[in-house]
Amino acid sequence: MRNLIALVILCFALIFASTSRAQNTSGVNDGELNGNYAFAFNGLTGNSTGSVALAFVGRFTADGAGNLTNGELDSNSAAVGDVVSAQPLTGTYSIGADHRGVMTLNVGGTLLHLAFAMLASGNAQFIEFDATGGSGIIGSGTMEKSDATAYSTTKITGDYAFGAAGFDNGNNRAAIAGRFTSNGTGALANAAGDVNAYGTDFGMNFTAANYTVSNSASGRGTMHFAFTFGGTLSSLNFVFYVVNSGKLFVMESDAVTAATPLLNGVVLQQQIPTGGFSNASLNGNMVIELTGLSVCGGASRIPKAVAGLLTTNGNGALSLTYDENFCSAPNSVSAAAGTYSVTGNGRAAIMIGGYSLVAYLIGANQIFLFVSDSNVLFGFGEPQAASALTNTAVTGAYAGLATDPVGFGVNVFSGEFSADGASPTGHLTGNEDIGDPSGPVSGASLAATYSVTSSPTNGRGTVTLTSPSGGSAIAYVVSPTKFVVVPMSDPHPALWVFEQAPASTPTASLSSLTLSPSSVTGGTQSSTGTVTLSGAAPSGGAQVSLSSSNTTAAQVPSSVTVAAGATSATFTVSTSAVGASNAVTISASYAGATKTASLTVNPAPPPPVSLSSLTLSPTSVVGGVQSSTGTVTLSGPAPIGGVRVMLSSSNGSASVPSSVMVPAGASSATFSVNTSIVLISTSAVISASYNGTTKTASLAVLL
Repeated sequence: MRNLIALVILCFALIFASTSRAQNTSGVNDGELNGNYAFAFNGLTGNSTGSVALAFVGRFTADGAGNLTNGELDSNSAAVGDVVSAQPLTGTYSIGADHRGVMTLNVGGTLLHLAFAMLASGNAQFIEFDATGGSGIIGSGTMEKSDATAYSTTKITGDYAFGAAGFDNGNNRAAIAGRFTSNGTGALANAAGDVNAYGTDFGMNFTAANYTVSNSASGRGTMHFAFTFGGTLSSLNFVFYVVNSGKLFVMESDAVTAATPLLNGVVLQQQIPTGGFSNASLNGNMVIELTGLSVCGGASRIPKAVAGLLTTNGNGALSLTYDENFCSAPNSVSAAAGTYSVTGNGRAAIMIGGYSLVAYLIGANQIFLFVSDSNVLFGFGEPQAASALTNTAVTGAYAGLATDPVGFGVNVFSGEFSADGASPTGHLTGNEDIGDPSGPVSGASLAATYSVTSSPTNGRGTVTLTSPSGGSAIAYVVSPTKFVVVPMSDPHPALWVFEQAPASTPTASLSSLTLSPSSVTGGTQSSTGTVTLSGAAPSGGAQVSLSSSNTTAAQVPSSVTVAAGATSATFTVSTSAVGASNAVTISASYAGATKTASLTVNPAPPPPVSLSSLTLSPTSVVGGVQSSTGTVTLSGPAPIGGVRVMLSSSNGSASVPSSVMVPAGASSATFSVNTSIVLISTSAVISASYNGTTKTASLAVLL
């Protein structure tokens, strides 16, 4: 893994910025990747003069808002330093308006980068995106929603079929297929299998088989096979991650040698009919898809890709039409006759001309399949929809992927495309991310025409590529939601698989940000922010990032989510006490657009002043001869505009003005108490009132 990491850091630093820009309005569809996922990757690391197999499996949790947590990864390779076990990972991702995404994985503190395309199911197809200058890593894989309730040994129970293929440390190709019965406690019974060991088929005679889900939090487990083949005792150890109780992603975890090749594949629940499988379990049309390596003249290890339509009659007879890119040249075969024989456990022996094939049934018309020859062709067969399939069956949005590359020169890609279903010529257009050894290409335009007919071979069609480069290909339609393609003019072919993608939706942008109120008292008042989109938020919602230019005065959450289908959402702007007015800029960002609004955070006003006291000096005077000076004192400085204190006297012998004004900023004011001649000494109560408070003082008026 250290080699993988070093290559990624050196190469991806140069291209990741442009990659991110190519994801148009990135982040608007982050909600499409949400929940627990298991993933599997198959590829090669090296350069055009030498490469070795590299594989990894693992899991993560996506939050629907661009963040990955609770991740774990196992990798294996013949390359020194590219092997890790149960390595924790976190990461981030961003999905654009066209459902293409980029992902950064933080594996033990080091960054890995992927490009991916979303499927309508919520799963994704991805490629490694770092090779450049003719060296690095190329490969592809899949991310599938996983069921955390199945992360248990007891949940793996019943009948299963398995298939895996890969390379040893000398780049010799091998494949296995088989089946077993799990009792839910870790033991595997009734195990049977076949191995194509570098060109020769052997039956696997099992002496032991067991498994365990060792981590109930991640769904990680291990599996062990002990068996003999061709008189040789052998064993294989696998690590797996649970997708669900009926599916496991498996990878060979032994050191990669000639005895323990790096095999990467899948275990699937076997649907055995009552009484067991029989020839009747294969009855109808199956689309087959296979990859392998060929020896071509003096050249060896030339990628080979095959797709075709296998038609069985339920009674042991079959017909196969197929197209292959063999030794970098097209080859087509129509209606080749053959026979097959299915045993009760699902093993099928197939003969077509001089070729021997081995299959293990997953269910009716669904198989793991390999060819027993030096090409070590391995792949799948799946039932074709029981209807006439023509151009109209290839309509709508599709995610495409170059699967299981078997040579370093293979151009791997993932992308999102649209097919118009027009007849007699349909049009396929879209954008793809290419993990070519010469360097990654992000957002390349693809354009092609296609013509699919239902006769003589149902669902077979020709494809003419016009962009990003010309070429020809053959397509086989599985159903309106899936078709496979063999590129016939590519010297380094891989099988291309297209599956139904999320429907295109109008892209909403950030329209406005408002604050109400726009002026508040710090520490005692808050404001409500509203973000508004130009249209309805996409599936999974729209996460709008928020920030404040002065977090000491005003604070906002890191983001607010506009719910799917909604056009706006609100959030709270909290404030803190300030000593002076602050103008704070609140920012909202989404899909490359940023809106701002200003919030004024004011200091809290001083507490209102009150009347603190009233004093008289002197407090005794001779009536008509002397006066007294009154002083009103406030609890603090008078506010702007001053304070008017109302005055009164209880006795006409002492008179006061009706009021006295305390100037703004002052805390006291004086007034005169005038007196009149009196016949006898008396007293007067002088009163001062302000804001509900009255203070009094007594003045003696003497004869």
